[in-house]
Amino acid sequence: MKKLVSWNVNGLRACVGKNFMDFFREVDADVFAIQESKLQEGQIQMDLPGYHQYWNYAEKKGYSGTAVFTKEEPISVSYGIGIEEHDHEGRVITLEYPDFYFVTCYTPNSQDGLARLPYRMEWEDAFRAYLKELESRKTLPDGTPVPVILCGDLNVAATEMDIKNAKTNVKNAGFTPEERAKFQELLASGFTDTFRFLHPDTIKYSWWSYRFKAREKNAGWRLDYFLISQFASDRVQEAEILTDIMGSDHCPVMLVL
Repeated sequence: MKKLVSWNVNGLRACVGKNFMDFFREVDADVFAIQESKLQEGQIQMDLPGYHQYWNYAEKKGYSGTAVFTKEEPISVSYGIGIEEHDHEGRVITLEYPDFYFVTCYTPNSQDGLARLPYRMEWEDAFRAYLKELESRKTLPDGTPVPVILCGDLNVAATEMDIKNAKTNVKNAGFTPEERAKFQELLASGFTDTFRFLHPDTIKYSWWSYRFKAREKNAGWRLDYFLISQFASDRVQEAEILTDIMGSDHCPVMLVL
């Protein structure tokens, strides 16, 4: 069994000041990924006995950023997707293990007025190609490909089930037809949305605006995911959204394989 956790902490220093360490110790994940760390090297010291730490920082201060904390040392670690124009914002870390690749991602937000939607579309195509290339890199001794596990804040509510107010949000970042189509394209390329796989009819959200008491009213969006190569879907034991964990405007998501 492997327990994997992903959490957009929306500023790690702020989250540590709330309950991050309590949750980290309690959940005891084999691999724990965070997005939106919002810090630079040297701005925080994380004392995590028994874990290897890997960080990817944005060049812009106080922006984006990802990290992975893992009990098992990976064979290799890479940062970004190997395309210069996409690798300045600290959005992706890939860990290679003997029998899977683990990727954490903080997908670019299309922003107010959809100012960054054209860039987001380019990113989606490049990132999907990167994931498919990873899948083709090596095979297990029995000849099956090594699966890719992707987690993170993918900045899209995939369907109307994944957002409280679908009709009023169609033109908003994270729920445009273009973004949702790219997510479906990713699934169609051979990935399984693990939460939907196990809970086809469950309505649960992973992000709530800080405004209008949205979390209190559960007016949220499901933006945080674990995806797995389709051919490895039978390994999925549990896929949960941990809505009771506070400390960020997102809550953690968990996958047990």
